[in-house]
Amino acid sequence: MLFGNQDAQTRWIKNVSSIIILSLVMAIVLSVSACNPAKGSIVILENPNGIGFTMDFKKWSAKNKCELSLRSGDVLQIEVVREEGEVALTVSGKKGSQPYTGNHLETGVFTITVSETDVYLVQITGKNATGKVTVKNVGRGAK
Repeated sequence: MLFGNQDAQTRWIKNVSSIIILSLVMAIVLSVSACNPAKGSIVILENPNGIGFTMDFKKWSAKNKCELSLRSGDVLQIEVVREEGEVALTVSGKKGSQPYTGNHLETGVFTITVSETDVYLVQITGKNATGKVTVKNVGRGAK
């Protein structure tokens, strides 16, 4: 009887130990998978007079954004140089307007005219992207 109780206690301890170890392993796996840090690198250089910025990225997978204060009728010139990966861009005003959304951008230059005075968020999303995006306020009614 004395040995029978020890066997039952030993089995109970092994079962509890297995459950605890399994729980710890699952917690570690979940915490590591939840932390999905940005991959690659991005450097954002703002124009000193506040009219634009350049985002230079290499093998970058994440989202980033910059703000620009624009007046109604201002024109943004956007130059995209995409060497590899996927690049998406969204320009949206804090008041709710969204003058531009583009996915799978290719190398090129285009303009966007904003219809209202607002603070605009220019958000770039990259997926293993290498290249550069330059955003510049070229003024009112410029082409």
